[in-house]
Amino acid sequence: MTDGSMRPAAASFAAASFAAAIDFGASNTDVVVRDGSATRHWTLPSEGQPDEARVRRVLDAGGVSPRDLEWIAVTGGNRTMLPQSIDDRMLHRVDEVKAIGHGGLALANLESALVTSAGSGTACVAATTNSAHHVTGTGVGGGTLVGLGRLLLGTVDPHEIDALAQQGSDTTHNLTIAEVLGGAIGSLPPETTAVNFGRVARHPVEASREDTAAALVNMVGQVIAVIAINAARAQQLPHVVIVGHLADLKSIRRTFGLVAKFYGATILTPQAGGSATAVGALLSTERILRTGA
Repeated sequence: MTDGSMRPAAASFAAASFAAAIDFGASNTDVVVRDGSATRHWTLPSEGQPDEARVRRVLDAGGVSPRDLEWIAVTGGNRTMLPQSIDDRMLHRVDEVKAIGHGGLALANLESALVTSAGSGTACVAATTNSAHHVTGTGVGGGTLVGLGRLLLGTVDPHEIDALAQQGSDTTHNLTIAEVLGGAIGSLPPETTAVNFGRVARHPVEASREDTAAALVNMVGQVIAVIAINAARAQQLPHVVIVGHLADLKSIRRTFGLVAKFYGATILTPQAGGSATAVGALLSTERILRTGA
């Protein structure tokens, strides 16, 4: 693609057992179940703290019970609150940073990358096949998009915001580099955003909901993409992979791609990226059970 954003083909994984992994996120709970070579995943809204009943509910949504499984991997917020086992099936707790890193690499078919999880907030993880560590992050993420969507657009539906943004123009609200500096600067072309919502700061504007949504998506996507690209370069990693449900939105992926193009980078947004952390938890647990490491 010419905009710097790429969606690698869906990855396939070697299967070891009938097992499940659950990622308890702030906004969404993602489940990955694998039986032999077949892998499927589903997502539910997060509700309350993780407990045994919630584990049963999220598995039941996919027609699975704990007794069907050999084991269950859990990651995400407050996973330590869960019991050691359910129906005599062991619950394996997986560090979220490790799960993000290994899941992102697996979905992108890479051996090393700066894996960025764009969920409610954003975390950047330097990942290789043998290691993963947190590098940086930002509070700007899907929660920002939805929260400001409520204030500015009167909606908390990310898909509505996405649809509106695809029909709008962010320059109704934003000032460009050309307007502020008179031309390009470094590798950034004149049409690059110089000040998010800067035009509104100067004077009132007549803007449609579509234009406001476009400006909002532009701001959120730019912040995440710039941080991810700079973090990858600081860690001397050749690839940027962005996962998480925020990257499900076409308008967000477009913004990632434009930022990548301006900075001479490539950002990969794998298919089914919202399930990356659950995938990473599954793979990490399989590896531990197989090798002990």
